[in-house]
Amino acid sequence: MSLLPPILWSLGILCGTFAAGLRLARRLDNYGLVDVLWSYGFMPVVLLAAFLEPGWPARRAALAAMVALWSLRLGTHVLLRVVRSHPREDARYAQLRRDWAGSFAIKMTGFFQLQALSVVILSLPFFLACHNPAPGFRAPELAGALLWLAGVAGEALADAQLAAFKRDPTARGRVCQAGLWRFSRHPNYFFEWTTWVGYFVFACGSPWGWLGAISPACILYLLLRVTGIPLTEEQSVRSKGEAYRQYQRTTPAFLPWFPRSGK
Repeated sequence: MSLLPPILWSLGILCGTFAAGLRLARRLDNYGLVDVLWSYGFMPVVLLAAFLEPGWPARRAALAAMVALWSLRLGTHVLLRVVRSHPREDARYAQLRRDWAGSFAIKMTGFFQLQALSVVILSLPFFLACHNPAPGFRAPELAGALLWLAGVAGEALADAQLAAFKRDPTARGRVCQAGLWRFSRHPNYFFEWTTWVGYFVFACGSPWGWLGAISPACILYLLLRVTGIPLTEEQSVRSKGEAYRQYQRTTPAFLPWFPRSGK
């Protein structure tokens, strides 16, 4: 079996799912739902790949478990965030309403479908690894699994530390600098990227696995230049002002490192 059928099946299922999600988002008037769909979307894709691809069963099962656990944790975290803040919408989508005024409906339709396509493209390492029939785990697969574990654990810890900070009644207007947030302004994004590097390294144990580099490369670009750090920091500066500007002066944006003195 070639890689194409599982990819096309995945794309069809996700396009339908995101179309239904768009209808629900319109009814709720909350387009943050797309983040929930994106996060959960990788779980059915990897399960489909593990079921349809002819690779070594243990490899398919291990990768399916890794991706499903990561997708389930991230999706549930995002879902709870959207539910708790509803009907207030994520600031990124409130800004898109303003930027796309006049053609918001059609552009948001395309945006949802683009997210469905991105899930399939980013899943390339999963398809490549699940297609590999060679028995036995190889060194890149073991190294990739360790990177995945570090990424998932680090992101979960960063999310928990931020959630605990927000629950503090005295935190309003302040900047979270607890735990990992003391060493990076976006440790959750850094460990999310680490997880994707893990998937890529895991795929390098299979023929053509190097093509999976597209996934961490795309994730890094999105986090650093598009929907990740730029939009998040714009909102943080608007809401916290000088306190966040001081945080920017003292704390690395992405790669965790020791804080520097800010003047």
